[in-house]
Parts: sequence; C-alpha cells; structure tokens
Amino acid sequence: MNGPHDLGGQMGFGPVAPEKDEPYFHGEWEKRALGITLSCGAFGAWTIDESRHARENIPPAAYLSASYYEIWIRALEVLLERHGFVAADEIAAAKALTPSAEPKRVLTADMVPAVLAKGAPCDRPVDSAPRFVVGQTVRTKNFNPTGHTRLPRYARAKTGAIEAVQGAFVYPDDNAHGRGENPQWVYTVVFDGPEIWGEGSDPRLTVSIDAWESYLEPV
Repeated sequence: MNGPHDLGGQMGFGPVAPEKDEPYFHGEWEKRALGITLSCGAFGAWTIDESRHARENIPPAAYLSASYYEIWIRALEVLLERHGFVAADEIAAAKALTPSAEPKRVLTADMVPAVLAKGAPCDRPVDSAPRFVVGQTVRTKNFNPTGHTRLPRYARAKTGAIEAVQGAFVYPDDNAHGRGENPQWVYTVVFDGPEIWGEGSDPRLTVSIDAWESYLEPV
C-alpha cells in the first residue's frame, strides 16, 4: 500500500541526521516493547508480513509522530485484537477482562537465545526456473495496491538491470493477507540515478532494490 512508511524520495522531511554512538535503546520501555513484540510474534498467529502491514496501516499523522517502538506497539495492539488475544476495552483497562485465544506456542526465557540465533528464514524451493537472468533489462510494474507490497513507490515504472538472482523467497504481497507463502524468485535490480530521481540527479548514483519476480516485466 502507499502509506506513511514509504517515504523514499519524499521531500519536506529534512535531512537524515544519524545519531552519533546511538544506543540500541533510548529508554527501558523500548527494551520491553521489543520483548513483547517478539514474544507475541512467537504465538504463531500471524506472519512477519502481516505485522509489517499492520504498521503500514497506522494513520499517517499517528505514524509520522511516533517513535520506532511506538509504531511497533500500536501495530501489535491491532494484531492482538484481530486474532482474539485481547479486546479494545482490555487495552484501555490495561488488564484482562474475558478469556482470550490460546497461542500455538509460548516463548519462554530459556528459549530466547536459540530462537533468535535461528532467525526466521523465508527462502523456499520453487519448481520453476528464474524468468530473468543477470544483465537483462527489466521494468518494474506501475501499481498502487491497497494491500502489502515490498516494491517501493519510488521504484515503480522504472527501468533497470538485473544484477543478481538471489533465490526464491516467500511472496510478501500474498503472505501478509493469509493467501499462502507462494514463493517467487527474487532479483537485485539496479537503476541509475536519473531513472529514479529524474532530471538533475547525479548520473554517478545507482540505486538497487530486491524485487520479486511478479514486480518485473522484460524490456
């Protein structure tokens, strides 16, 4: 979807100013926010793609005025309510009021190191051969979906070249909405600066994205 999360190329937000020696967390509550989000994700009720889409659906004014972990927690509230683990009145009351859904699994403290070390690989086998090859010229599709997508707005309807075939991975546009993993080949596509940013762009600049096969058309 075209939401407040997709800011590539947008003007008016000021320069990017990295914080020198930035700490992992700016407050103790952020540590707790991360822990709660990971613990709830371990319930097995939603996918990482559904969780990303929940964040994208936060209204723009609320999203842009929130910090990183505030966005995580606001989206988590939506997911917990959607899947029956909590009700809106319970969030307001900050306590359980009625029985809730049972999680498929519970992440206990002793399990955390192994779970984090394992990660959540999303590469999958596919039966078809890659449609595109390294060096081939392709164009990204021009669409504005209401659902989740990993193709950013700034890279739509742009012509570039395949730099690498990365393998096959879960297709997020389907997986976010319960339509299955439906893995596809993923390619690194490289664009030059003028193609992305237009007239006046530094011609020495290149931008690369990882694009699922259905985002691309041959040129």
